[in-house]
Amino acid sequence: MPEALRFLLGGEVVTAGSDMPPTMTVLDYLRLHQRRTGSKEGCAEGDCGACTVVLAELDGPEGQESIRYRAVNSCIQLVGQLDGKALITVEDLAAPDGRLHPVQQALADHHGAQCGFCTPGFVMSLFAHYKTGAPSDPESLCDTLAGNLCRCTGYRPILEAGQQMGQGPDQFSATEAETIARLKTLRRRQALRHETAEGRFLAPTSLDELLTILRGVNWEDTWLLGGGTDVGLWITKQQRRIGTIIHLGQIAALRRIEILPDEISIGAGVTYSDAADAIAALHPDFAAMLRRLGSVQVRNAGTIGGNIANASPIGDSMPPLIALGARLQLLSPEGERFLPLEDFFLGYRKTYLRPRGIVAKVIVPRPGPDTRFAVYKIAKRFDQDISAVLGAFQVQLDNDRIAAARIAFGGMAAIPQRAHAAEAALLGQKLDMASVEPAVLALAEDFAPLSDMRASAAYRLLVAQNLLRKFAIEASSGQALRLEAVS
Repeated sequence: MPEALRFLLGGEVVTAGSDMPPTMTVLDYLRLHQRRTGSKEGCAEGDCGACTVVLAELDGPEGQESIRYRAVNSCIQLVGQLDGKALITVEDLAAPDGRLHPVQQALADHHGAQCGFCTPGFVMSLFAHYKTGAPSDPESLCDTLAGNLCRCTGYRPILEAGQQMGQGPDQFSATEAETIARLKTLRRRQALRHETAEGRFLAPTSLDELLTILRGVNWEDTWLLGGGTDVGLWITKQQRRIGTIIHLGQIAALRRIEILPDEISIGAGVTYSDAADAIAALHPDFAAMLRRLGSVQVRNAGTIGGNIANASPIGDSMPPLIALGARLQLLSPEGERFLPLEDFFLGYRKTYLRPRGIVAKVIVPRPGPDTRFAVYKIAKRFDQDISAVLGAFQVQLDNDRIAAARIAFGGMAAIPQRAHAAEAALLGQKLDMASVEPAVLALAEDFAPLSDMRASAAYRLLVAQNLLRKFAIEASSGQALRLEAVS
């Protein structure tokens, strides 16, 4: 039976029934249906941050729940993704008696608004930062605000406001117990089935429910939705029509991270933000690269599995995962299969996934002794930019000789791809500048990159070669990461 979407807005339960199209974005819903016009549309693709809102959802084991706050871009989130959560917009921050929230007061005190168009997005990003209790030092604040653009160049007073906004209880803290109770009433035990004249939005709560749904859908007219950082653009920019959306974000098994003796298992629905700490425990260089993957809002929504299944040749997570020897668990109604990640990509945006199949998890081996690993991202900007070239390198040393090598690049081919000729040239060599030069030259056998708006073919090849040289210099001097020394 068709069901309405249910979520909290302004602290009250709201429902969205059969008049809510499955492709309605949260931003359009707020502005057109709720007349909450504080959230602005600047880019409609998750880049500028003017539309930033905060999602609050239950976190922790049942019976011991707390509330987790995270900033997201409402322009590429769908209303169906709000089901069971609380949506907080800039209109909600002031207290009932009109007192400004500490974030708002700090921005007012430090004159942190000029034209004001981007200001609500900055307020909400700082509010999410405030609620997480994160430090308000300049570096942390710059990271938090990297996804919010101010065309008036008013960053200095905004950062000053962030340093002065403080921390501690606020009006949301005072009502947290009540909010938790209300969110519990919205918790679903079975799949959401929201149907309208324009299509369906389905949100299973378990893998069994997902597989049952997959058996019954028209696969040619069905989209799988993880975080929405790609699907949202298909809707806002390409105006695609969709018959059925299957949202994977409510399946606990896909959001699980398991730290095992020999490997780390990351569910396909784990967001970049949630994966960062787990990856840092084994591969700090990889985690440092994730800090440059989009903005906080993008990392709070985008998923590891979505990045892989989307199969972009410039997806940042795939080259380091390939270099680390990751493999995938693939699920479909016909069963499961495990596959090396490098074999998953068949051509430009073509993958090994069978019809009605999903990426369920990515499994990353723990490093062996004497392993060296590094990731390098080359882009025109440090923050929030698509890579021109991304290189990942892992070598296993036997005394001072290379016993095994895995090199993977993004941006160098139609798929994320290993450099097999360069790897072969490294075997048995010392890890130093002179010894790796044959491997550097062999990269021209591995790749024939294209020229596009981000870089020319010649630039890409030269950069890839220089990254291998850089890795050799750092590894031979002890600067490259010794993975076995990381606890």
